Amino acid sequence: MNPSSLPQRSTVNKKRKSKKRKKKSFFRTLSKVFLTFMILILAAGGWFYLAPSARNFRFLVADTLITTQHRYLAKYIIGEDELKNRVSEYSSRFEQMGVEEDTHTINTVKPQEDIVNPLVEIENVSGSGYTGFVMIVNDPTKIRLGIPNKVGSGEKVSHMVTRTGAIAGVNGGGFADPNWKGNGFKPIGVVISQGKLYYEGLGGKDSTQIVGLDTKGKMIAGKYSLEELSKLDVQEAVTFQPRLIVNGKGLIKNAAEGWGIAPRTAMGQRADGAIIFVVIDGRQPGYSIGANLYDVQQILLEHGAVIAANLDGGSSTVLVKDNKIVNKPSSEYGERYLPTAFLVFEHPEQADIANIWEGLDPYKIDAGKKRTP
Repeated sequence: MNPSSLPQRSTVNKKRKSKKRKKKSFFRTLSKVFLTFMILILAAGGWFYLAPSARNFRFLVADTLITTQHRYLAKYIIGEDELKNRVSEYSSRFEQMGVEEDTHTINTVKPQEDIVNPLVEIENVSGSGYTGFVMIVNDPTKIRLGIPNKVGSGEKVSHMVTRTGAIAGVNGGGFADPNWKGNGFKPIGVVISQGKLYYEGLGGKDSTQIVGLDTKGKMIAGKYSLEELSKLDVQEAVTFQPRLIVNGKGLIKNAAEGWGIAPRTAMGQRADGAIIFVVIDGRQPGYSIGANLYDVQQILLEHGAVIAANLDGGSSTVLVKDNKIVNKPSSEYGERYLPTAFLVFEHPEQADIANIWEGLDPYKIDAGKKRTP
């Protein structure tokens, strides 16, 4: 064998050393990247939990968690005691936001030649981190409260719209949902439809915060007793809070008081009687994260609201028009089954809305029971 045809030992050693150096260099670089990443995480964590400048951001994150089914996670952000204080503080503040006397008046009687707007108008709205819709209902007397038609189960708003012949609808009041999958059949507080008390679950309380309309189409929102609601001739109403606007002024001072970021639904009224529904999508990165209540309040004020109140939001938020879902509901289970919805009719006197809770004891309804097919 010709010795010159054999690989030179020095050349082989050089190649081996070069590979080892490259391998060591790669792991050194990887170690540096990992170390840098860990330092950044620790620094961010230190800032998030310890820096005074991060306090507002911490509470924003906590408030956002409080609006979800994962409320308990907020204790890892602000502590369990602070979480309880935060929830209590919001509850107290929301109660106070509902007590100022509402003195707004409306004029729904217009000369025939001035009536040029369609009954329902929908426009897109957007802001920092959120996308949504505003629906204007130019005649408030065309709105009725829709409820389910089967005992033991709520109903999707899209189904209510189709079943009742409505032209549009949005989700209404809240409901008990112990397992977060919601059969949607046990409302919170009261439900008033067509001037009658369909459901009363106040648990001995003498008043509740409601959102609704009287027989003339005037919006009623705030804290009232059942006797007061009767005297006010309230025709359609659900329990929910907080009231956002009263006598033309916003009640939420700034974004820090906006109760976190979430999908939102709210209802307001202009001085001419037109009803304003705001529907904001959320919990969908890349499309819409959500809005706080201050954002919603400002949208309503910009559209001329003189009174407004929050409705059930989160994964319940939905807007339906002409039998189609306009927005993008955030629920992982799809459109939710709900106990109430505000529906718009061309001919509301023809709407057939029976009391599905008649004869039932509200305190014996199993809110966690599986929906009936």
